[in-house]
Amino acid sequence: MYIVVTGAAGFIGSNIVKALNERGVRNIIAVDNLTKADKFRNLIDCDIVDYLDKRDFIERIQAGHFDGEIDAIFHEGACSDTMESDGHYMMENNYRYSMILLDWCLDQDVQFLYASSAATYGGSSVFKEERQYEGPLNVYGYSKFLFDQIVRQRLAQNPSSQIVGFRYFNVYGPRETHKGRMASVAFHNFNQFRAEGKVKLFEGSHGYPDGSQQRDFVFVGDVAKVNLFFLDHPEKSGIFNLGSGRAQSFNDVAVAAVNGCRRAKNEAPLTLEELRAQGLLEYIAFPEALKGKYQAFTQGDLTKLRAAGYDAPMATVEEGVSQYIEWLHKNV
Repeated sequence: MYIVVTGAAGFIGSNIVKALNERGVRNIIAVDNLTKADKFRNLIDCDIVDYLDKRDFIERIQAGHFDGEIDAIFHEGACSDTMESDGHYMMENNYRYSMILLDWCLDQDVQFLYASSAATYGGSSVFKEERQYEGPLNVYGYSKFLFDQIVRQRLAQNPSSQIVGFRYFNVYGPRETHKGRMASVAFHNFNQFRAEGKVKLFEGSHGYPDGSQQRDFVFVGDVAKVNLFFLDHPEKSGIFNLGSGRAQSFNDVAVAAVNGCRRAKNEAPLTLEELRAQGLLEYIAFPEALKGKYQAFTQGDLTKLRAAGYDAPMATVEEGVSQYIEWLHKNV
């Protein structure tokens, strides 16, 4: 029997593969699209039994090739570019593909754990997994939102089957180097500081002072742990927020990133005020392309996740970014 991870060469997918390996699981079928081949590096230190292109996999699923052979699917594969404007591509890739896998899993009684997104909340100030708080601001968010609505219907119709959706907030950590502009703030801060000796953040927007906009930043190690918790508990289903449960500022991330770089050179940490005074942190104009499509504040309500039994602490920005910068210095 196999475990399938779609988007396996991507950011969260590869971390799930690695986490499965660390508990001794090797019978993993990795599914992805390696048209942009650099992602393969995320799987170099991982063990799998097979790799399939995402198109080949869905064709084989529909042809019955894997009937009775799969225990669980972690469906992490998606177009995660929130600036993508091709709605046809986004809906085919994120919604229709997911629908085919969901219905196959229900038919085969296979555990189905998938990536949703905090983008489903749009400009809401309340981040609870309830329909009245949802209103995506872009077609990426809509593709995730619409699939979540179908999942709610399927859950009501199939109460004994496991379907779990994770509304990821701002995930950061190892194995995101391939993501380009969609990589985390921490990754961009690291690269800017290494290249220019300073970090650049967007100027204040939505009434926030420079750098003080707050997001729920969640370490990818915690994301993988939550996914495996639900793998171990097939009786638990639902749509769950997956963040740190706290809002921290972009300034907090920048301070942690810079001090992580300084620590690697045996230099003393600096405060936010010291970074500003020394010109190591500066602010640039807010991009026109993001206006009206940007969540100014996010903070995941983890009440449902905790009620489901996941009680491990989530890393703070200071803890997670420090660990991540150390990893980047060793691996990038």
